[in-house]
Parts: sequence; structure tokens; C-alpha cells
Amino acid sequence: MATGDGSSQRLPQVVEPGVEGEPHLPTGRELTETNRFAYAALCGISLSQLFPEPEQRSFCTDFVAGLVKWLDLSEAVLPTMTAFASGLGGEGADTFAQILLKDPILKDDPLVITQDLLSFSLKDGRYDARARVLICHMTSLLQVPLEELDLLEETFLESLKETKEEESETAEASRKKKENRRKWKRYLLIGLATLGGGTVIGYKMKKRVGAIEEFTFLPLTEGRQLHITIAITGWLASGKYRTFSAPWAALAHSREQYCLAWEATYLMELGNALETILSGLANMVAQEALKYTVLSGLVAALTWPASLLSVASVIDNPWGVCLHRSAEVGKHLAHILLSRQQGQRPVTLIGFSLGARVIYFCLQEMAQEKDCQGIIEDVVLLGAPVEGEAKHWEPFRKVVSGRIVNGYCSGDWLLGFVYRTSSVKLRVAGLQPVLLQDKRVENVDLSSMVSGHLDYAKQMDVILKAVGIHTKPGWDEKGLLLAPGSLPQEEPRQAAAPSSSDKTTNQDGQTQGPTSPLGDTPSAATSLDPSQAQVPVRLDQSEGASLPAAASPAESPPVCSHGVGPNPLGCPDCTSETQGSCPGLD
Repeated sequence: MATGDGSSQRLPQVVEPGVEGEPHLPTGRELTETNRFAYAALCGISLSQLFPEPEQRSFCTDFVAGLVKWLDLSEAVLPTMTAFASGLGGEGADTFAQILLKDPILKDDPLVITQDLLSFSLKDGRYDARARVLICHMTSLLQVPLEELDLLEETFLESLKETKEEESETAEASRKKKENRRKWKRYLLIGLATLGGGTVIGYKMKKRVGAIEEFTFLPLTEGRQLHITIAITGWLASGKYRTFSAPWAALAHSREQYCLAWEATYLMELGNALETILSGLANMVAQEALKYTVLSGLVAALTWPASLLSVASVIDNPWGVCLHRSAEVGKHLAHILLSRQQGQRPVTLIGFSLGARVIYFCLQEMAQEKDCQGIIEDVVLLGAPVEGEAKHWEPFRKVVSGRIVNGYCSGDWLLGFVYRTSSVKLRVAGLQPVLLQDKRVENVDLSSMVSGHLDYAKQMDVILKAVGIHTKPGWDEKGLLLAPGSLPQEEPRQAAAPSSSDKTTNQDGQTQGPTSPLGDTPSAATSLDPSQAQVPVRLDQSEGASLPAAASPAESPPVCSHGVGPNPLGCPDCTSETQGSCPGLD
């Protein structure tokens, strides 16, 4: 959701329990009985369409049953509403929406249902991700901009803060106000650790967890919000991209955003190896030949140029190590989220390259737990070095309430190269669509903006726009903050629809639009200023102090014995095993 400056917008009114003598605010209960029925029915139908899985049935029916009571509807309508929430009567959705749009109360204040539904969703002290997806859906059906929902959530959050009592108030009025605020806060307690400075998640690993050496949430923003975003970087490199936060400078999906700092030592070594391989390529002609070889599918190692295979050892070791560690980090992230370290709030996960792999294993691990639903709102995986067969993504439908976005580049020869020892039949999500039959799955071909694997960091602001994630106003396509007055007359549309040169693939694998499969542009080897290079750090096991790490990790990459070669580069059997270490790894 966009979180731009709302100073020019009409502030939504908070549906706070009123004090006698104060202006009265409309709520869903004040609609006519017919329109309250239409309101509840539209929610029931929408729930059945958004969450058709059998395991979601109880949530849908319980939600609509509570809404019937909340709206003071007769219990006699409950069987009908339960039927709507179970998938019956979907053809009536447009009719119910039109009834509500004609309501005089909604014409005067279109936010009535959005704020009423938000109040209902927060009344038990938690904010379920499925409830937020429903609220977004209902807001769109009622032709209210989604930015209004963001502003409304911010206003609700502000109501948690203490306000200074007026000295002129009588003791009785003061008592009533305090009582009402306490009641309102009880509705809105969502597990926030603090409303002031510092991070809300506040998690920093002090001791080693298995093989993981570093796992910390770093704040990207200073704001607070009822939903949060966690961004996960896929590697570290010299220069601009030596920090975890660098690729996410333009991200504006929520007022409260974090990046995950993980295994910096190994990610820095990987980034250096990726740059070395690109710098070592002879010329553009050789690279162009590689691109079109990859376009025909993953091929045997013998088809790769000997000059490239000669430097393969530079990348194979750090890549294999980071593949293994990203899976472990993903599993650990899953248990952090399951334990609600982030509070009882929806979470959106966005990651590229190995950061997307962290998300992949996080979702797989969460799917094995019974309380995994209602935590994750949306996920965006970009250039993901993971298995792309639909059966491996199937469990995500139970975990993710909203969008499941797979951003890929079919001409990413570097990603194809590191998978060269894998089975020819292996589908890599970062190279092609994931053909999962679910309308929540969105495959976005990023070939026109991603010329190679390293461009996922460099072109992140453009990529985020292409996959429907909001970015900060004032950022150009190079990630530079534009000076005041230099903004274009018309801001780029912040929508999920890609440009005419991009391709969006539906769940059936149908694509539209031309492709432009370009490869990474090789650059000449550069001598780096030692003062500008980042010194990788790892956490001390007891104090969490930062200590210089060895230039090259002593750990050897795990070896897979499933018959796909010396590197476990996304072996399907290894990928499908998410609990503990793979029995095929030495």
C-alpha cells in the first residue's frame, strides 16, 4: 500500500466509542437492515472467493458469524451467510455491491464500511492477514482508493496514544474519556512492543542457532503501522550495495519496514564471486552467446564455454554454502514469525535471489505448523534460486493470505549457470513462471528491466513498481532522489500491471508482450579502495559483538547424494525436505 504524505487528503474519522455530547460517527450498524444484510453477504461471498481452500473454511464461517452479531442482524440470517462464506451464491456479489454503493450514508462517507470492518477485525486484539486482504478487497469493490485504508490504519494506531486531558474537563467527563480510551485500546492491542523509538520487532540473535551466525532485523523506516514489510537481500557487494538496506531505498509498502541482516560474511564472499565471474568474461559477444543458450532451457555442463567453466570454482563454493545457509535462515525466520515477534499483525515478505530463497523455505516451514494461517499477507520472490514446480509451491496457498508473486527473467544466464550441474528437468522459479493453479499467484516477466542476475539489486525500484509494490515518490529509475521541482508532471502509475514491454504470465502459463532477454553487462575488473570495502562481521556467541571475520569461510559446501552432481544447487529432493538437514547431504 502507498504510504505517501496524506496531508492533502481528508483524514478518516476514527470509529471510537463516543462520549455523551460528542459528535456522533456513523458505523455499519446504522445502515438499514437491507444494507447490513448486503454488507455481510458481500463479505461472506468475498471470503469464499479469496480463501477457497478447505482448511480456510472455519475462518470464513467464523468471521461472517461474528460479523452478523456485530451488525445486529437477526440470527435467522446466519445459515444464509454461512452458505455465502462456504462458496454458494457468488453470482450475487455485484448486486450486493450496487446496493451498498447507492446507500446515502456511504455516499456521504464512503469509508464507513472500511472503517467498520477494520474496527471489527481489530476488536479481539489481533489483526489477521486474511482480514486485511478482505478489507482491501471490500475497499476496492466499494470504489474507495486503497491509500485511504493506509491512512485509516495510521489514524487507528494514533488512537492508542495517550492524550493530555483538558484542565477544564469535569472529573466525570475525564473518567468517561479514560474509560472509553481503555476500551478502544483493548480493541487495538496488536502486540506492539513500543510506539516510540527503536524497532518493534526488536529481535537480535545473541547466540548461534544451529549453523546460523547472523540474524537481525534492521529498521528501514521510523514509522509505525498495523501491517509491516520485511525485505531480504540476496547478496552483498562492494560499493553501493555493501549493506543490506541499500537495494530497498525506494521501498514504500508500509510505514513500518525492516530488512533482514543475515550471514554477512558469506553473502559478501558470494557477491564478490559474482562480480569476479562477470569481470572475467572476455567480451559482450561471449556473454550474448550464453544468454541465448540459457533461453533454450537448462543444459548440460558440456554445452557451456570452456573459458567460463574454468572459473566456475570461484562461484561454486560460496554459492553452495549460501544455498544451504539461506534455507536454514528461512526456517528460523518461520519460527520467529510463528512466535509473533512482530506482534499480531500482517507481514509482507519481499526478497531477491537468495533472499527470495529465504522466503521460500520460510513458507515451507510455516506450512508444516497448524497455526501458520493469518500471519503472511503477501510475498514477492524475485529471481528466486528455488524449485519452480507447482507442487513445491502448493503449500504456500495455506500460508499466504494475499498475493504470491514470482518475478523472473528467462535470460538470466548467471542463474542458469550456477544450476548447470542440476537435472535438466529442474524448473528454476527465477527463470520461468510457476504454473500453480491459483489466482493469487502472479508470474511477472522482468526481462525488459533485468538484464542479468545482478540487476535485481540495481533495478529494484523499477522492479517493485512492475510487481505492484509502492515506491517512494521522487525516486528515478537509477534509485537517485530527485531534487524538488525535478519530478515529472505525471508520476508513474503505482500498479501491478507491467509496461507494454514486460510480460505477465497467468497460472496457465500464457504470456503477453515481447521479450528482451539481455544478459549481465560485463565490466572491467576494478581495483577497490580498501577504505570503501565493507568488513564482514559475525555475531559473537555470547555478547553479540561484531568481530572481523575470516576473508574466506572455512566451511565447505554440502554435497548432495541424490545424483545431481557435487553441488546441491536446488536439488528437488533436497528442496522438498524442510525439516532438519537433508539426508542426502554429507
